[in-house]
Amino acid sequence: MRDLDYVAAVTVTAGGRALWLGGIAVPNRRLVLRWLRRQALRLADGHGRDLPPPAPWLRARDVRQVAFHGTDAPEGLRAWAGDEGRQGEAISALESGRPALLTVVDPAVGLRVTLAGWPVGPDRPSPPSPYCPRSRGRGLVPPRPPREEI
Repeated sequence: MRDLDYVAAVTVTAGGRALWLGGIAVPNRRLVLRWLRRQALRLADGHGRDLPPPAPWLRARDVRQVAFHGTDAPEGLRAWAGDEGRQGEAISALESGRPALLTVVDPAVGLRVTLAGWPVGPDRPSPPSPYCPRSRGRGLVPPRPPREEI
């Protein structure tokens, strides 16, 4: 059995608390980026209405819905998903072993949504640090790893 080489996750942070919305483990970086783009568009398109149905190829592994209070975050998600240059930067980061990250902020309530993908495996560095500084989706910063609920 082959080990999976990449993981992706979506988290939301508000009021100092983080919540894992969903994630996936896949064998290549293109699938990570494809999943992250889909989640960005689903979250943006779900702003103010129900989310589209999950993709059959993901076996219902799409993320849970987030209620945005403004349009900044959904617009940031759509802009990232549609920007070929930023998609190229994300693929390059994954190819070089770094995480690819997008963080958007809903300034009305201080809600932060982070979409992240990173390489994993025995010959890879440990998962990124849990620190997630403010970002408007530019650049690559380490994602917050998923938290287990007890």
